[in-house]
Amino acid sequence: MEEVEVLVVGAGQAGVAMSEHLSDAGVPHLVLERHRIAERWRSERWDSLVANGPAWHDRFPGLEFPDVAPDGFASKEQVAAYFEAYAEKIGAPIRTGVTVTSVTRIEGRPGFRVETSDGPIEARYVVAATGPFQKPVIPPIVPEGVVAHQIHSSAYRNPEQLPEGAVLVVGAGSSGVQIADELRRAGRTVHLSVGPHDRPPRSYRGRDFCWWLGVLQKWDMETPPEGAAHVTIAVSGARGGHTVDFRELAASGVNLVGMTASHQDGTLHFADDLAANIAAGDANYLALLDEADAYVTRNGLDLPEEPSARELGPAPAASSSALDVSAVGTIIWATGFAADYGWLKVGALDENGRPRHRRGVSTEPGVYFLGLPWLSRRGSSFIWGVWHDAKHVAGHITTQRGYLSFGDAR
Repeated sequence: MEEVEVLVVGAGQAGVAMSEHLSDAGVPHLVLERHRIAERWRSERWDSLVANGPAWHDRFPGLEFPDVAPDGFASKEQVAAYFEAYAEKIGAPIRTGVTVTSVTRIEGRPGFRVETSDGPIEARYVVAATGPFQKPVIPPIVPEGVVAHQIHSSAYRNPEQLPEGAVLVVGAGSSGVQIADELRRAGRTVHLSVGPHDRPPRSYRGRDFCWWLGVLQKWDMETPPEGAAHVTIAVSGARGGHTVDFRELAASGVNLVGMTASHQDGTLHFADDLAANIAAGDANYLALLDEADAYVTRNGLDLPEEPSARELGPAPAASSSALDVSAVGTIIWATGFAADYGWLKVGALDENGRPRHRRGVSTEPGVYFLGLPWLSRRGSSFIWGVWHDAKHVAGHITTQRGYLSFGDAR
C-alpha cells in the first residue's frame, strides 16, 4: 500500500498551484492526473482558442509567459506549455496517466483510501483539484437524430469538422460568441441563441477590463450578486482581443435569436427575450464604464477619455422566433459544465452532488476543493485566482498537521 500525506487529484492549474504551496510549506504530497498536465487546455477546446485575459494577468506570480507579449493573449497550446514548464520549475511530484476511481474514509483511524488505475493509495488529506469544467451540459431540448450533428462546445475544434449546413450555437458567453464568429468568418450560416450575460469592455481608457475589475475590487467580491453566480461573461481575446458586440455580430451576418426554449414537430422555438438579454448586457457594460470614470476622477488619473465607448446604436432584432431543424446541420451547445465528483465517496457533497465547503475547506475533515467558481471570490476559477486560493488551502492543511504532530509528540 502506497502512502502519502496529501493526495491532490488533478494536474491542471489548480493542481499545479496546490503543489507549489504544499512544497513551500514542506508538506509531502503527490499529484495524480489521468491524462497530461493541463490536458483540458490541449484536447477539450477548439483549435483557435486563446486565453480571455492578457498574459500579464492570466498567469502565476512565479513565471511569465516566455513567448507572449504582456498585453497579448496566449493560445491554448501556450497555456498548456506554461503549466508544464511551471510544474517542472517547482519540481511538482506529478504522476500522469493515473485515474482516481474512488476516495473513501478509512475506518478507525485518520485518512482516506484512494483507489486508482495504478493501485490503491492511503492519504491523510485529499485535495479535489479537478476544476469546474468536468461534465459538459447539454439541455434535453432536441432529441438525438433530429439534427444531423449535436455537440457540446468542448467537442468543437474547427469549422471543417462540421457537416455541411447552417449551425445553431446555443449560448452567448465567451465560448459561444467566439465559435459563432469563427464559423461566420468561415462562410457558414450561423444562428446564435443569446441568453443572459455580462458584457464588459475588452479595454477602456487604455486599460484592459481585467485591470479595471482589479482596481475596482470586483475580482475580490466574496459573494456573487443575487442570481448572478453562473451568469456568463461575453469577452474575447481572439484576434488580439476585442469587446464583444452583438450589434456587430448581427451586422456581419450572424442571425441572433433568444434563448432556445423548446423543440416540437421539427421546429425549434426561441424565447422572446433577445432584446431584454442584450439590454441587460448593455447595462452591465455601461455600469462598468461609469465606475471606471468615477475611479479616474477620484484618483486624478491621466487616462484618455473615450466617449465613443458609449455609442451603442440600436439594438439588433431577433432574426426569427422559430427555426426549422431541417435547415440546421449542426447544433453546438455552449451551455457550460456540471461538477462530477462521483469518485469522492465521502460526506463532502450536498444532495445535488455539489461540494460543501468554505473557501475550499470541506465539511468533511481532511477533504479540500480547489479551482471552483466563487470558491473564495469572483476570481477563484481564473488562473491567478486559483493560485491564491491554493495558498489558503495549503495553509489550512499546514495548521491541521501542526495540531496532529503536537498530539503525536504528546
